[in-house]
Amino acid sequence: MSDGEPGTLTGSITPGVPGTVLPQEEGPASPPGRVPGVGAYLGDDGFASERYTRAPMSRLTEIRIVEDRTEGSRCDEGFLTLRRLQLRNEYDDGSTSDVYPCDVVSRRGVDAAVAVLYELDGSRRIHVLLRHGIRAPIYLRHEKSFVHADERVYRGLQELVAGILEPSDGDGDAGIARRAAAEAQEEAGLVLEADAFTKLGDETFASPGITDEKLFFAAAPAPVHAATGGPGDGTVMEEGATLSVLELSEAIEACRRGDIPDMKSEVGLLRLADHLGYLPQLGCFVDALPADLRGRYQRLGVAAADGASSGAGADGAPSESA
Repeated sequence: MSDGEPGTLTGSITPGVPGTVLPQEEGPASPPGRVPGVGAYLGDDGFASERYTRAPMSRLTEIRIVEDRTEGSRCDEGFLTLRRLQLRNEYDDGSTSDVYPCDVVSRRGVDAAVAVLYELDGSRRIHVLLRHGIRAPIYLRHEKSFVHADERVYRGLQELVAGILEPSDGDGDAGIARRAAAEAQEEAGLVLEADAFTKLGDETFASPGITDEKLFFAAAPAPVHAATGGPGDGTVMEEGATLSVLELSEAIEACRRGDIPDMKSEVGLLRLADHLGYLPQLGCFVDALPADLRGRYQRLGVAAADGASSGAGADGAPSESA
């Protein structure tokens, strides 16, 4: 899409009822069996063959700057803080570097958990949940000029469900799982137990040149087609958010095409594929490979889902209970 948004869709799927669409109050009815806006149809198993989106009541047209408080604000106040430092490196041979400037952006909580929510259907297709919402910083790019021209206006961004780690979550993997479960309920309306989440490898820095934020990834099976949207965090930043369900390969391709220009989402989706033993480029699970290739397959640091293939002789996809 030229403006960084998915198509404007006006209906919502009735979960578990193949071939039906329940129009929203503000949207026109769609033909029976049609997933509005994308030309996809529900299969006999109740899953959309392409994707669906629950549409917001209103479509964003513009974000207007009412006041720019930059000049009169302190670096250490606000949601984001800026430490403006002069640093010197010290080395083990006793030498030191020249003094150099370094700006560090941080925030309360600093780190975040990314919840990768997925559903495996009877045809072994993997469906993932994405959330489309307003991201003012990238919308405001249209005011700037860049070395590499960017003509798009980003009125929104599709991304995986995520949220800031809170002290009440506790530390360790259990704390990450609790935050992932809390965000699934807050942003998607899905009630999941924390122990349903599996950590997808270790953490990664989001943008280490300017911020100290780390991202932690956790995945859980969930009824993604039944997600209705949660209450959000109560801020304007989360108004008008919608939920989308895409097949995993389609979502990864959309990241690489630039339709989902969000690095954490691409990382999370690729880690999910490894977690499930799924090869998106081939559209198959590990168990479909010849025996010699199955034996060589490695997840490279990501834990296997229950029942997922770990190489020769194992099943290729998670069991229905996984």
